[in-house]
Amino acid sequence: MSKISDVASLAGVSTSTVSNVLNGRVDRMARETLARVEAAIAQLKYRPNTTARHLKTGHTPLIGLLVPSMANPMYGFIAREIEALAQERYGFRIMIGNTYRDKDKEARFFDDLLSHGVRGVIIISSLIDEQHVEAAAQRGLVVVSYDRGATPGLTSIVDHVSVDSFETGRLAAQHLIDHGHRRLAFVTPAGRTMSRNEKIAGFMAAAQAAGLHGDAAMVVEATPENDYGDSVMSELGRAQAVRLAALPQRPTGIVGVNDLTAFGLMAGFRDAGLSVPDDVSVLGIDNVFLSTLMHPAMTSVRLPVPEMAQVMVERVMSRLADTSIATQEFIFQPTLVTRDSTAACRLA
Repeated sequence: MSKISDVASLAGVSTSTVSNVLNGRVDRMARETLARVEAAIAQLKYRPNTTARHLKTGHTPLIGLLVPSMANPMYGFIAREIEALAQERYGFRIMIGNTYRDKDKEARFFDDLLSHGVRGVIIISSLIDEQHVEAAAQRGLVVVSYDRGATPGLTSIVDHVSVDSFETGRLAAQHLIDHGHRRLAFVTPAGRTMSRNEKIAGFMAAAQAAGLHGDAAMVVEATPENDYGDSVMSELGRAQAVRLAALPQRPTGIVGVNDLTAFGLMAGFRDAGLSVPDDVSVLGIDNVFLSTLMHPAMTSVRLPVPEMAQVMVERVMSRLADTSIATQEFIFQPTLVTRDSTAACRLA
């Protein structure tokens, strides 16, 4: 079994340099040095002695990952990207918890992680109130919050990584408008998060810029069994499609708050005897792999998950290694992926 000294010898560096790479302290390291160390780690298939590390530091080589619900394949996608980078580059694994965007569940998970020696956590929540997250950071957790920005005007002790949710909603609506749709709908659960609010704002901004007002650009909210509904998104979309199909002046272009909702919308319109995209265009937000397997393949707004996952892991590892590093906010841009579920409006 290879030792850290073997990696250092092969890369032509000191063992402390290898340790810096393993612990994410690479901000001031030359790219060539980092590349040599990573190549040596890969060639020797070196894995840190996590038991020794735990005994020395009192910290478990795990990163907590709190998601609303693994029933949403988007969170499985994010988890896979986070785990691959954390394991391959830093020798850390992830511990996943489903919180259903319940503030109390999230707080209890923070307690559990701390009691098990876990000191880094990535939380996907987007709740408007983030005080319990800040409280966990004050107790010693290095926290990265995904899917919401920092609260304006407040200095946070938590990193924030998100996509520009306003732009995702705007892109989706603009795509339908560009295809001649003049009656639009945005379907979402009633439970509001920061990212959902921003998606709706972007959707409405594009509609208003195109001169669409009132019923010509509606936001359809539904109350699922829980407030935020990540595990029932497809059922919610399916039920709402049946209701929308029955309207005298039904929308011809529909945006789901995420891909799961849009999948349900497509199924619901089929149940109602309508064809996608001949009778109604549907698109989602996330661009999960299932979008290409739908019939028709579904247009979606892509979120740059691999890039965002890399930043989240690197922020956790860097701040675990150096607690003096200041927190930051990172905002990524979405892109539209056009497929067969959207087409030019055929209704007058």
